[in-house]
Amino acid sequence: MLCELKVENLALIETLHLRFDRHHDDGGGDALVVLTGETGAGKSIMMRAIDLLSGGRGSVDWIRSGAESCSVEALFAVDEHYQALRSRLAEGGFGDDTDLLIKRIIGRNGRSRFYINGSLATARIVAEICFHLLSVAGQHDHQQLLQPALHLDFLDLLSDNAQPLQAFKTRYDDWRTARQQLEELRNREQQREQRRDFLIFQIGEIDEISPEIGEDEALSHERGRLKHGEALIRLSRQCYDLLAAPITEQLSIVRKNLEQMREMDPDLDKLSEELSSYSYLAEDFSARLRSYHEGLENDPVRLEQVNARLDILQGLKRKYGENLELVFDFREKAQQELDMLENLDREIEEQRLTTERLEQDAMAAADELSKLRRKAAADMERAMAAELDSLNLARAAIEVRFAAVEHTPEALRPAGFDRVEFFFTANPGEPPRPLAKVASGGELSRLMLAFKCLLARRDMVETVIFDEVDTGIGGEAAESVARKIQELADHHQVICITHLPQIAARGTEHFRVEKRLSRGRTLTSVSHLSEEERVAELARMLAGDSVTRQTEAWARELLDKGKKAA
Repeated sequence: MLCELKVENLALIETLHLRFDRHHDDGGGDALVVLTGETGAGKSIMMRAIDLLSGGRGSVDWIRSGAESCSVEALFAVDEHYQALRSRLAEGGFGDDTDLLIKRIIGRNGRSRFYINGSLATARIVAEICFHLLSVAGQHDHQQLLQPALHLDFLDLLSDNAQPLQAFKTRYDDWRTARQQLEELRNREQQREQRRDFLIFQIGEIDEISPEIGEDEALSHERGRLKHGEALIRLSRQCYDLLAAPITEQLSIVRKNLEQMREMDPDLDKLSEELSSYSYLAEDFSARLRSYHEGLENDPVRLEQVNARLDILQGLKRKYGENLELVFDFREKAQQELDMLENLDREIEEQRLTTERLEQDAMAAADELSKLRRKAAADMERAMAAELDSLNLARAAIEVRFAAVEHTPEALRPAGFDRVEFFFTANPGEPPRPLAKVASGGELSRLMLAFKCLLARRDMVETVIFDEVDTGIGGEAAESVARKIQELADHHQVICITHLPQIAARGTEHFRVEKRLSRGRTLTSVSHLSEEERVAELARMLAGDSVTRQTEAWARELLDKGKKAA
């Protein structure tokens, strides 16, 4: 349950700290917390804070003027029977304690930070956690009932079909993926011959040229020598002539003389060895220059051949890759695709059989889901009848009607075969008609409340929040709505923002939301009301500014009645 809520610098709220952990004096039930106040006092800001805390989209415009950030944090008590939730928290590294603290901060730079038990978390994880903690019914939620496209979602929410629905969706997605792959293969089959001829041409062109990796680089080097062949021959010959005759011959004489001198003077051993090495190196350089010179050629025909070959290789690179390695890679992939095209008929047949099998699996799962939904629809009609009876709609009836749909693959949708619409009648003797056409605003509010009560009983959510679900309701219907909300509070923590004194009088805790002026600025504040303050607030709700002793007496009577009912 929600134990504490703290808000700072959000819209008109400067700082707010609410505690919801007070209990009935007699220890019975959970809690019914009511928040009341004038229209425009800031009750919607409370819902905005809850939405932000649950991972909803935020805006820097909501940060109070003059503040650098706004924050919302809440403390929840997680009972031991929430084992799945506590396991999820432990897996995320947020601990598994019975106290759960969630916090969100929005900065002026537009960035949000989420924390769970002091550790950073993502918006997705926070939304997932809050889904198991809170159920919120807003004042405009009943408008969803006016959209037949959402009626199937309502039915699935109220049923125990979560696992069959997920099983069908998995099979449906597998079938759709297989069918798409089959369609792609058949499209390839239509283009196969054209593609096959093109691949054979590409492979043949590469094979005919027969390039070798590194060939282009070697030819580029050869072309450079051929282009400067005459100059290279002349210069290398000159170098050889200079080195071969005077230098090597003179070094040879020096080497021989030093060998004789070393025999006469041993101190010349090192000098003799070094000069001998230089002499042999000079002879080696001379031999290498001669070899290089003899290997040179000034051959215009060969240069033309090299240029032609390089042009051909460049053409390959322009078509198939930036270098010859990429050309070979292209050729290998083209060969693989060609092999696949040769085996395309067999692949199409295998994919067709797989698609048919997955189609049958999806249709069988959709058939099973339809059976479960029809049973769930009958259960929902009975449960809703009981709920509506307790909401002063004793003779009202809601029907779930299934459109006639032939169970074929063409009729299969992501939600299955079923198309449903709710029909409603509030008057005996009148046939049910589409809900969107006949229900009044007050009836829609009570219908949504009935749905939320059924969901709350089925869900493991501990805290249910109602935001002005009493819109369009008054008189005896208001009393029935108050009883229904109090009934729900017997096994849930219920927080209710309301304009109805009948609901407010039944609260185990009562908070008043109001605007006030402080240091020239407007603030929204929330205060916990004492017994006498509750009487005054109920009187205001009953008579506005025209409160009389009779109105106060009526307010006390409502409060006493609410206590007895609790």
